[in-house]
Amino acid sequence: MINLKNPSLYNNREISWLQFNTRVLKQAQDESLPLLERLKFLAIYGTNLDEFYMIRVAGLKKLFAAGIIVSSADKLTPLEQLREIRKYLHQEQQVVEHCMNGILKKLEPEGISIKLYKDVNQHQRHYLNRYFNENIYPVIIPIAVDATHPFPHLNNLSFGLIVKLQDSDNTAIERFGIIRVPRVLDRFIELEHDIYVPIESLVAEHVEDLFPGYTLIKFASFRVTRNADIEIEEEEADDFLEILEEGLKLRRKGAMVRLEVGSDGDEEIVNFFNRHTNVYKDDIYKFHTFLNLSSLWQIVSNKHFAHLLTEPFKPKTLPPLDNSENIFTTLEKQDILLYHPYESFDPIVKLIQTAAKDPDVVSIKMTLYRSGTDSPIVKALMSASESGKQVTVMVELKARFDEENNLIWAKALEKAGAHVIYGIKGFKVHAKATLITRRKNAKLKQYAHLGTGNYNPATSKIYTDMSYLTSKDEVTSDMTRFFHFLTGFSKKGKLNELYMSPSQIKPKVLSLIQNETRKGANGEIIAKLNSLVDEDVIRALYKASQAGVKINLIVRGICCLKTGIEGVSENIRVISILGKYLEHSRTFYFKNDETGVYISSADWMPRNLMRRIELLTAIKDKGAKEKIIQILRLQCADNTLAHELQSDGSYKKIKNEGAKNINSHTLLEDYANKIAKASIKESAHLLKELMANIFTEEL
Repeated sequence: MINLKNPSLYNNREISWLQFNTRVLKQAQDESLPLLERLKFLAIYGTNLDEFYMIRVAGLKKLFAAGIIVSSADKLTPLEQLREIRKYLHQEQQVVEHCMNGILKKLEPEGISIKLYKDVNQHQRHYLNRYFNENIYPVIIPIAVDATHPFPHLNNLSFGLIVKLQDSDNTAIERFGIIRVPRVLDRFIELEHDIYVPIESLVAEHVEDLFPGYTLIKFASFRVTRNADIEIEEEEADDFLEILEEGLKLRRKGAMVRLEVGSDGDEEIVNFFNRHTNVYKDDIYKFHTFLNLSSLWQIVSNKHFAHLLTEPFKPKTLPPLDNSENIFTTLEKQDILLYHPYESFDPIVKLIQTAAKDPDVVSIKMTLYRSGTDSPIVKALMSASESGKQVTVMVELKARFDEENNLIWAKALEKAGAHVIYGIKGFKVHAKATLITRRKNAKLKQYAHLGTGNYNPATSKIYTDMSYLTSKDEVTSDMTRFFHFLTGFSKKGKLNELYMSPSQIKPKVLSLIQNETRKGANGEIIAKLNSLVDEDVIRALYKASQAGVKINLIVRGICCLKTGIEGVSENIRVISILGKYLEHSRTFYFKNDETGVYISSADWMPRNLMRRIELLTAIKDKGAKEKIIQILRLQCADNTLAHELQSDGSYKKIKNEGAKNINSHTLLEDYANKIAKASIKESAHLLKELMANIFTEEL
């Protein structure tokens, strides 16, 4: 009997995440992609790594400092994990620098270059000097550091220069200073849309203007990362908004967990800085390229070079939502399943906007996790409330790194008269759900939207997610109970048709896996997730594999399950798909289950299953079920974008050796284009047949 709790059967969560970010880096290394597309993936890699250090590394440091030996299924201690993380990242840094230098070199013949101040011509220097005096000098912050000038507090992700200066009148006197570069300033100064000058290069030329009477000896750019996790004692929070606002202020002042230094940062400069900040030596990264990879978005977004990006796809509004029929009438006739971004998110926005204007709509209830900065949905909800409709909105203020934006929307909705809920004590509300109640023939009729992604029209163009629209009474009745649970008090929180965490989703998932296990070799599971961490779920999958169940997992990010272990996981295959779109939907197929197909807002992680309010939705509509199954099988067959998990925890890009190219992103774009074109001229019967078979035809 194999012990399924053996630590050797599990990948470490943090290392698995680093492997995911390495796959993002590999996209930047892919020479088949356009150059700015590759640079975009470098920016994504850097943004991901910033968040990883701010949250995951900071958390491990706190556990280590507190002497807490908390370990997951792999049994690595916090200190062991920190050592592995630092080793991994220091080795990968050379790959990052080589990749960036290679891309920048290839961009030069295309007309884009990054140049230092000293490398531009005299005319361009005159422009840069004027730019400095007019745009930088008034807002930049030179700070002396000595007995009377204490070392300044540096907010999270602060960027600037460390300078060593010499007194012009007395060369024996040397001093250190800091120049903070505010975030309101661009990372690069643009010259004629094609030359980018790093701001530190320009500032360094004017150090003596900032410190009159001193001569610059040497300098180095720096960037700091702090613990950005917000801790809120909800038991003591009488005013949750006030507590969260205070937490956002404290985020900027969290413990420093990483220091990045430019190539000019010699030992003396680093030692001066670190005497005041005390960053652990292995958390100091010296870069021979430009600091702040996420700032590369400034170059990527240059519209003059859009041809160096992957051609954008325009999401399509497909039948039956492509006509002028009232959307409520359409939903009374049939359920609708949309797969974004191939199918447009506009119908979801239109649903809320139509409900806001419809005089027969009496109430709108909705959860908001990440809605974006200029949300048409929130504006529609405000309009609905101002017109007298009963609007209830659950705004999750604890949505990490969206707290400030959500605070703004919450206050605006309250001001408009909506009933705003700020969360459930002890839980994050991560479910994506809308319920609209409307008068029809002197009775009330309800319409529901359940999704795997956020109500954010901007990200809906780059995240793959599913939207399920229905007016079925059994679903809408459960939705009513769900919102009553959010607004009132309930010790049970049990739904009949839907499944809600923390009480229902995990038992349901385990039950579905166990049912396939009982079927042995006749069992089949396909699960598409962002992350797989939960130990109980992993052990259930191992048991299913041992029984002969065929298991295909499409896990974009963290996967703590190990494949290819004799007697444990030979029947489990795990792939990760990275490409033009961010795979974000949570979708499941269980061959021998009566319903068979489910979508969810929840990943298979302890936090989703036990510490969040999530929803799992059974898809019973025949057409919607078949559509989801075909999408899952198409992605399992992907041999262009997919990386396969190896038994040692690494990933290998699947090699297409003589087989037909199957790029799931491209094929789904082609599908949407084909249906949109056919809907103009084909009969309803032929169009329906085409929509039902397009996925299998591609395979």
